[in-house]
Amino acid sequence: MRKQALDDEILLNIDKPVRYIGNEVNSIVKDGAGIAVRFAMCFPDLYEIGMSHLGMQILYSMFNEWEDVWCERVFSPWLDLAKLMRERNIPLFALESQDPVKEFDFLGFTLQYEMCYTNVLQVLELSGLNFYSKDRENDDPIIICGGPCTYNPEPYADFFDIVYIGEGEVSYRALFDLYKECRNGDSFDKRDFLRRASHIEGLYVPSLYETEYVSEDGVLSSFTPLYPDVPGKVSRVLLSNLTGACYPEKPIVPFMKITQDRVVLEIMRGCIRGCRFCQAGMIYRPLRERDLEELKRLAVQMLKNTGQDEISLSSLSSSDYSRLPELVDFLIEYARDNKLNISLPSLRVDAFSLDVMKKVQDVKKSSVTFAPEAGTQRLRDIINKGLTQEDILDGCSKAFLGGWNRIKLYFMLGLPGETTEDIKGIARLSERIASLYYELIPKEERRGRVQIVTSTSFFVPKPFTPFQWARQGSKEEFLEKAHIVNDEMKAQLNHKSIRYTWHDASVSVLEGALARGDRRLSKVIVRAYENGACFDAWTETFKEESWLKAFSETGISMEYYTARERKPDELLPWDFIDTGVSREFLRKEWENALMGKVTPNCREQCSGCGARRFNGGVCYEG
Repeated sequence: MRKQALDDEILLNIDKPVRYIGNEVNSIVKDGAGIAVRFAMCFPDLYEIGMSHLGMQILYSMFNEWEDVWCERVFSPWLDLAKLMRERNIPLFALESQDPVKEFDFLGFTLQYEMCYTNVLQVLELSGLNFYSKDRENDDPIIICGGPCTYNPEPYADFFDIVYIGEGEVSYRALFDLYKECRNGDSFDKRDFLRRASHIEGLYVPSLYETEYVSEDGVLSSFTPLYPDVPGKVSRVLLSNLTGACYPEKPIVPFMKITQDRVVLEIMRGCIRGCRFCQAGMIYRPLRERDLEELKRLAVQMLKNTGQDEISLSSLSSSDYSRLPELVDFLIEYARDNKLNISLPSLRVDAFSLDVMKKVQDVKKSSVTFAPEAGTQRLRDIINKGLTQEDILDGCSKAFLGGWNRIKLYFMLGLPGETTEDIKGIARLSERIASLYYELIPKEERRGRVQIVTSTSFFVPKPFTPFQWARQGSKEEFLEKAHIVNDEMKAQLNHKSIRYTWHDASVSVLEGALARGDRRLSKVIVRAYENGACFDAWTETFKEESWLKAFSETGISMEYYTARERKPDELLPWDFIDTGVSREFLRKEWENALMGKVTPNCREQCSGCGARRFNGGVCYEG
């Protein structure tokens, strides 16, 4: 019988114990005795969040296809269990074997958002591992991370042995083979392994580089390899052809309801749109599509192998998939025959998308979501949204005429070039959409009052976007803007049909500091964790005071990273990474934004961003 890391007494006294017991349908257990590489894959958040992440399922499936590798899962234990583990000296364990994480060869983190950085420290602490890579022992696990946050790894670089930059399917096999070679025999020299690992494409070894700063203003002055054979630039790795690549045909079926409790079908990667605030749209270029027939096969196999009753399409902009009509028709027919549901997120505001939604939603229609991002056309042009007010109103009109009476609208506050008129425009556009419903739908056909749910997040400048040089607003500025929207909402004729909410401004400002920070922030993250910060992505556990105290105690200014516009020639902490999208292109787009100049999408015209060289000279597929 399989051992259990937690006894029954503990399991009966913690919240949702099924998070920690493993043994789910389609989870993979191997004989550890014959395994050369044991990999603990950690999503540093709760089980139900991590199990909803497709990338983790893809790598889990791929690693476990290799006979010499056993990949197991690790998640951040919730506060109740973490407290008990400290009190009783229970080491953090992997779900499949229930073995301590410290016994593994690798501990790999996927970093999907900046607000998980203190959770990384929680996992290291509970595993019995030192925070800083320089303080860990030669036989401790190799600590590696991947995910979108690796496009500026500097704030947490001192914690990791290796940072994997790019798509996980490409370089892990070479890394594991190198590890096996270096492990061959009785001795293992971690420093030699890491130096050799730095030669593998996409792998950044932070300990092999040194940074210097200008004493007067603290700006990064140099970023230099310590050895001549260590590359000065690290290129991200990209899977040029998705068709035939590893995909989890037998996804793990959790025992509990998770955030995205459905089968997920990734139809493409990348985006042809050039929204200037969107990091994902830049770092995942160029667009690559999966073959239609393979998608059909994968959909059927995953549904049969899991027993799930819902399938969702995954991409940055599903409407841009060139074979979407055929795929949707196939899924609708299969779903009808097998009593399944279809979820279609990330559709654009157009007639085709609404027609698709009408086909897949039942008579009791849920809400339609549109993301205008800005309240005026002038500001939408600045951010290159590629959406006119006519597009928005036409889409909403079609939605109302199609039977929907609830629309969600997403906007951003604090965008570069924003004025008070742009801010008020959010309320006015919401009101215009609410009025459309009453103009278009006769009173006798209305199903109650129209519901417009308007929400605003606050702008966070991200690396490798045209706005990476922009200043970010302060918490006070953000809240002032939100109150302007709120007051303007109350002045509208149909304000009772509109509900307005906004994001936590303090979280957005901290996210901005962590997104564009440098290595000096590692001690801030450690001090914040020591001050009680953990699960910062959760409203009920976010402790702003822990972070403010950490900045104060370390003598580091958060405003230095957020409130300061970068100079055009400034060396940025992430400039050593080559994403394929050139700095010159991003700078030109920043200048276009200041002029309110629109850049066409990739299918209309190639703008020479540079990403095509990563895909054999192809800008996009379709």
